[in-house]
Amino acid sequence: MKNRLQQMGDKFIAIVQKDVVPALGCTEPISLALASATAAKYLGKKPERIEAKVSPNLMKNGLGVAVPGTGMVGLPIAAAIGALGGDPDGGLEVLKQITPQQVSAAKAMLDQKRITVDIHPTGHILYSEAVLFADNDWVKVAIQDQHTNVIFIEKNGEIIFERTENECANTDPYEIFKQVTAREIFEFSCEVALDKIRFIGQAAELNLALSNEGLRENYGLHIGRTLRKQVGSGLISDDLLSKIMIETTAASDARMGGASLPAMSNSGSGNQGIAATMPVVVVADYLNVDEEKRLRALFLSHLMAIYIHSKLPKLSALCAVTTASMGSCAGIAYLLTGRFETVSMGICSMIGDISGIICDGAANSCAMKVSTSVASGYKSVLMAMDETHVTGNEGIVEHDLDRTIDNLCAIASKSMQHIDRQVIEIMVNKPCS
Repeated sequence: MKNRLQQMGDKFIAIVQKDVVPALGCTEPISLALASATAAKYLGKKPERIEAKVSPNLMKNGLGVAVPGTGMVGLPIAAAIGALGGDPDGGLEVLKQITPQQVSAAKAMLDQKRITVDIHPTGHILYSEAVLFADNDWVKVAIQDQHTNVIFIEKNGEIIFERTENECANTDPYEIFKQVTAREIFEFSCEVALDKIRFIGQAAELNLALSNEGLRENYGLHIGRTLRKQVGSGLISDDLLSKIMIETTAASDARMGGASLPAMSNSGSGNQGIAATMPVVVVADYLNVDEEKRLRALFLSHLMAIYIHSKLPKLSALCAVTTASMGSCAGIAYLLTGRFETVSMGICSMIGDISGIICDGAANSCAMKVSTSVASGYKSVLMAMDETHVTGNEGIVEHDLDRTIDNLCAIASKSMQHIDRQVIEIMVNKPCS
């Protein structure tokens, strides 16, 4: 391994360990639940009323998604159950220990109209704030930029904790990705000492359990179960592509449908973690590869997904399941050929295929986009194995993979901001059903 990669290796591993973590429930409402849980800790008594504010993008991703363990969707129930039953030290698993009694109490707060959630006009894409009131006391907690990044705690006018803008700006862990290439990500994943990346195996364990749950019960749109049923009827083939789509989508069905099982997330998203994990697991099992090859493919997938996502806003109008699936495209290419050229051609073809799929909020329909994206990834690898790919003469694809990735992310970061505003405007102004 080149000296430069050896020096960066520990940072790569630390980033994956930070960004690939268990998460129970869609991470945007979970971020608000964590703000509420933290505020409840400092309030020290049962809240009588909650006033919450979130950024437009967090509102978009919290309006229509199930909150695990509650049987309900939306940000108000997330704020309520976080305050009444959340673990302030639980991070993205803040709701892991909630009880039926706490859920009933949270629903009562909603019925009594003691919870409000409004849009906060902030320049930060990810922002959640909860203010809890009881008697004459109140506590305000704010989370910003990262789903669990508490930046402000105030009680009765006294600031208990505050992280300044400068402190936030000086701790960008993704700065390293400006100095590396996709080829170096691939080379590091192939050569790093296996013991240093064994932890990535937990991603397979958690997301496979979620997939099995999604195939056991009808969650969300139950796309995984529907596709499996049609295999039995003969309408679709019982082949590797179908297995990838079924097992990956089933995990997303369960995730978005409110299953009380954690997903192993990637870049703050459970669906991105699922898309970066399950296609690799399915192909590795199909090929019956050894543990080393399986772990390296999983690590490559997650690191590549993080590398691409680091060039995007934390939340944007681009569906980030598409970029996470580019990670699993890399992992599958490694399993089938072991060549970077297959990875490069595969991801370029994906960008020529599914770039521009919009994010219109977290919902059961995310599983549809998961299905579409992972199918594109596998198809693109098969094309690359036949030395066929979308070339640098076509559209936003260039002859260099990193420049192609940069082009996609530039569109998402700049041009698609207008789309994001339009999507949010449509969503918040829809008539109640």
